[in-house]
Amino acid sequence: MCGIVAYVGPKQAYPILIKGLKRLEYRGYDSAGIAIFNGGIKVFKKKGKVQALEAFAQEAPKDSTIGIGHTRWATHGAPDDINAHPHTSGNGRITLVHNGIIENYALLKAALEKEGHIFKSETDTEVLVHLIEEVQNRDGLPLEEAVRVAMARVVGAYAIVVLDREDPDKLVAARKASPLVIGVGEGEFFLASDATPIIEHTKTVVYLNDEEIAVVRRSGQMQIKTIDNEVQAPHIHELDMKIEMLEKGGFDFFMLKEIYEQPVTIADCMRGRVNAEEGFVRLGGLEDHINRIIRAKRFIVAACGTSWHSGLIGEYLFEDLARIPVEVEYASELRYRNPIITEKDVVIAISQSGETADTLAALELAKEKGAMIYGIVNAVGSSIARITDAGSYIHAGPEIGVASTKAFTGQVTLLTMMALVLAERKGTISKSYFQQLISELALIPKKVQKVLEYDEQIKYIASEIKDSHNALYLGRGYNFPVALEGALKLKEISYIHAEGYPAAEMKHGPIALIDEQMPVIVIATNKSAYDKIASNIQEVKARKGMVIAVVTEGDSVISKMADYVIQIPDTEEPLTPLLSVIPLQLLSYHIAVMRGCNVDQPRNLAKSVTVE
Repeated sequence: MCGIVAYVGPKQAYPILIKGLKRLEYRGYDSAGIAIFNGGIKVFKKKGKVQALEAFAQEAPKDSTIGIGHTRWATHGAPDDINAHPHTSGNGRITLVHNGIIENYALLKAALEKEGHIFKSETDTEVLVHLIEEVQNRDGLPLEEAVRVAMARVVGAYAIVVLDREDPDKLVAARKASPLVIGVGEGEFFLASDATPIIEHTKTVVYLNDEEIAVVRRSGQMQIKTIDNEVQAPHIHELDMKIEMLEKGGFDFFMLKEIYEQPVTIADCMRGRVNAEEGFVRLGGLEDHINRIIRAKRFIVAACGTSWHSGLIGEYLFEDLARIPVEVEYASELRYRNPIITEKDVVIAISQSGETADTLAALELAKEKGAMIYGIVNAVGSSIARITDAGSYIHAGPEIGVASTKAFTGQVTLLTMMALVLAERKGTISKSYFQQLISELALIPKKVQKVLEYDEQIKYIASEIKDSHNALYLGRGYNFPVALEGALKLKEISYIHAEGYPAAEMKHGPIALIDEQMPVIVIATNKSAYDKIASNIQEVKARKGMVIAVVTEGDSVISKMADYVIQIPDTEEPLTPLLSVIPLQLLSYHIAVMRGCNVDQPRNLAKSVTVE
């Protein structure tokens, strides 16, 4: 969950590293550091955000042309100056940055201490750099060989970049279960955890695979080997990303920008895939394996966090429209539960980053059991995209805000298209209903834009409940997962305790918490259960609860019961989550801003969970 950036070439390294770390700060912002070579390795590291590092590192050599940088989300050891990366070997020769967790670090540390190594920090990363030093000194190996031998002894996940004081014209990188990408320029190389620091310098990249080690040299040479010492031919990719995607574009926060991008990102997800006039939905990744997918005994969705919520909506879509049984699993639980998975199952992995450690591990397990793996990711070239048998990108563009917004609606849009393709092929819905759903789906971007026009009204409602200590979100059917997502957004960025529940379950516990201090946000757009939801609202009002209702435009019953009302355009019920979630995103955003919270970088959270 940390961010790595490194550079070697003819340019000044310092500004590239600092700007790269700012691009990567959404991956971790407990501390940051850089190491620059200038006759020797100079290390600057500081607790806090990159801005604090920049102020601290004023004396960093600006004419150096090689260096490594890191922004940290703490795992081993407190977030402080000492535990911040980079870490240096005992003899001062090797400096290293690391993303991941070394699971056997305690055993390695004990063995190294017996050899006389002294450690300054509490991190597993410092153990790693001392291990490389020990191997290099013992066997007299060049850095890349010392890294290869050391990594063979490591259990866990890692992406590392290493700088050697005695050979300052090269960088050595390695990865396992943690992302690392190499940008290839004109006689220069950029290394990073993802493409965001690279895109302004080059669009040509190489994605390092698991258990591969790369050596990049100032001369422009690059060599990639496996941990077993087999030379690999690098696969060159072209980035499909624009630098404007990484800027706030006049918005105060990336999260608000990304909320407002959703009319465009949803349309981009459907572009070339949905044609309402000709009446078709096509997904290339699905078409190539359609027969096996249609014959699947069941779908198993593996995901975490917001992606898990989109998976729950997928469950409703697949079962309702395509009549395929679905189980939605937390990937972190699936991998440890000894699940029953067979070759007749299709496992659908959902992940914005495509690097979620628990989801990747669950996929490895599913592959071992013979299941087909289908990936739904946003990040092109990510680990999940490469490990799956087939899949589809959501094309939402870089999502910088830690709290996911446009990726969620992209995932739901993609799942909706999948369900429609399968339903048509299986003949489980009528042609007229299929056409109606396609036509309505094509209108969703414009309807999302209309919901965004209620932003000022939603901001006012936020001002009325911003001081609450708890909140309850209720929904039925397709909107139950939306209630979960709304509660998660509020928790993530405003630090208000919130719970999402099926509306009918309120009487089985949460109703005990309701009083005049408890805002209850009810998603009340379901035509199929409208009267039931109205009854739930009456139960809340009877206990003096404050009701904020999300209703369909023109609603005349629930609107009179609620204290506050947010309207969304009418649409077909399976598509309502794409509209009903927008007010909840805006509500959480405004509450967080009013409470003085850092919306884009909420405490204790990082964007991509690449460690367990």
